[in-house]
Amino acid sequence: MSTKIPINIAGNLVADPDLTYGESGVAHAKLRVAVNQRVQGPDGSWHDGEPVFHNVSAFRALAENASNSLKKGDPVTVSGELEFRSFEKDGERREARRIVAETIGPDLRFGTAAYQRSARAAGPGASAEAGLQAAPESAYNIATKGPVSPFGEPARNEVSL
Repeated sequence: MSTKIPINIAGNLVADPDLTYGESGVAHAKLRVAVNQRVQGPDGSWHDGEPVFHNVSAFRALAENASNSLKKGDPVTVSGELEFRSFEKDGERREARRIVAETIGPDLRFGTAAYQRSARAAGPGASAEAGLQAAPESAYNIATKGPVSPFGEPARNEVSL
């Protein structure tokens, strides 16, 4: 029996994502994310608390995109379901937990990222590489801090604060 609980975490990747493909061809990426809490000491100074390590699983396009986009040390946010499993190994009952990711992204509190939309594959049997294409120069880029017109002129819907 498994229990699933909605969860959101922000932390750093401990290793590069490990991308594998199952017998049915479904992509599966395994990630390990360390979450550190900041703790304020009695003197008012801040330091890192004990890290908590989470195993994260992503499937299909999310797995491929995470594997192509992220690397060890990157700050990430993960949203998904916390899954608990119990099993027997060597006659001993054990428990495991993992996060089954619905979304994974870079944590933009610590840097910028350039978003590139990947096209869907043409249909069943199409390779994953055939479905990816480079974004045009005028594509939306998070680093520009605003929308970009595909016609090369400034977008007129920007708001200044």
